[in-house]
Formats: sequence, C-alpha cells, structure tokens
Amino acid sequence: MSVTQTVPDMFRLDGKVAVVTGASSGLGVAFAQGLAEAGADLALGARRADRLADTAALVEGAGRRALTVATDVADPDSCTNLVALAMEEFGRVDILVNNAGIGTAAPATRERPDEFRAVIDVNLNGCYWMAQACGRVMQPGSSIINISSVLGLTTAGLPQAAYAASKAGLIGLTRDLAQQWTGRKGIRVNAIAPGFFVSEMTDQYPEGYLDSQMPRIPAGRKGDPAELAATVVFLASAAGGYVTGQTLAVDGGMTIT
Repeated sequence: MSVTQTVPDMFRLDGKVAVVTGASSGLGVAFAQGLAEAGADLALGARRADRLADTAALVEGAGRRALTVATDVADPDSCTNLVALAMEEFGRVDILVNNAGIGTAAPATRERPDEFRAVIDVNLNGCYWMAQACGRVMQPGSSIINISSVLGLTTAGLPQAAYAASKAGLIGLTRDLAQQWTGRKGIRVNAIAPGFFVSEMTDQYPEGYLDSQMPRIPAGRKGDPAELAATVVFLASAAGGYVTGQTLAVDGGMTIT
C-alpha cells in the first residue's frame, strides 16, 4: 500500500479484473455491479449464459468492460475456459468471486446419492476448480473470495445436509488455500458466510420460513445485497490486504444467537 493512499482509495479496484461465477442472477449480479462500481472490469460466468447480458449491461452502465462466458463450474475444463478467455480479453485476473451454487432441501433419509453429489460438485468442487484455474494466472496482490453460508456454521431448521456440508467444506478449503498461496504466491483467500439475503434460492423456501427465522437475527431483518457486495469489495481491495484465511459472517448476528 502506498503511504499516500487515503482510506477511500484503498477500496478502489481501478485497473483490476474480477471473475464472478453464478453471475446471471441474485447475489452474483450484486457482486458484479459492486465490483464494477469500484472500478473493476468483469468476466461473468454462469450456466444460463442468455441471462448474463443483463448483468453485463449493469457493469457497462458503471463504465466498465464485461465479458460473458457460458460456464459450468462442476466441469474443470469449463472453469479453465472461463479464465483463459478472461486472460485473452483483459490480460490479467486479479479477483475471483466463487459465487455459483445450488441447494436442496431433501430429508437425509430420502436424499438420493445423485442429488447430494450434484450439490457438492457445484458448491465445493466447482469452487476448487475455479480457484485452481485462477491461481495459475493470478499475480501477487490478487484475492479469492469464496461465498460460503451461515449454514456452514449453524443450522436453520430445514433439511439441507448437502448444502450445509458443501458450505462447511468451502470454509476448510478457504483456510487451506490461504495457507498455501498467501505467502508463496501473494494470493489472499477468504470466505463470506451470508445470512438471509433475498435471492432465487430463498424463493424456494417454504412460505413463511424467512419470517420465522427473524427472531434469530439480532438485526431483525434480512440483508440487503448491496451490503454483501460491499463486503466483497472490501476483501477484493487493498482495504482487506491484511485479511486472509478468514470466514466473515455477514448475517445480522444470526451466528451469535
């Protein structure tokens, strides 16, 4: 960090390139927009490539460049392709937001092996394949941000064994990659554990479920996606330059109750 840099300057991402997976909807859109507003160009990946155009428009509306790539993070070759195209387009990758994820709510005695494996394949394995691909090209000063969940730290009254296992595994992966890469490669690796933020995934919850969880949250409300995007910008930027291997719960206090 330059001694002449002001604190607001430390949050800027001008000249940086960020890769965001799961960028076609929900929190992925908020992350992409927030990173663009902070000055980064974006490589956007998602399986629903047709929906990436709307996210790209938000990035470009913030005055930044956007690349859209059809990406299935469960496929290591697809992850490598996303990073290769980002390098071809922008010449660098500085930030990875591992956001792509799926969930199920099947009772543990009835969840099929293929259902469980599908969640692990995207939420945990997919984050590893993306981190591998980015870790091979990232330069010192880069940042990887894994989107875990409070369900990797606590329970929330729904049968979500596969999802919870994947998100807890992601926290362990974050610690290990941080100890491997921070000192040797200069790549910081952190995780965010969001609480309840309205998204496509929460739309699948039973009616009234989110309201029933509000008494567990000292803040007394659901989170605003912009609040989570601001946390991503912090961890991606020089402002978070001394933070690595950590899992930051952004949950209104849910995990302290």
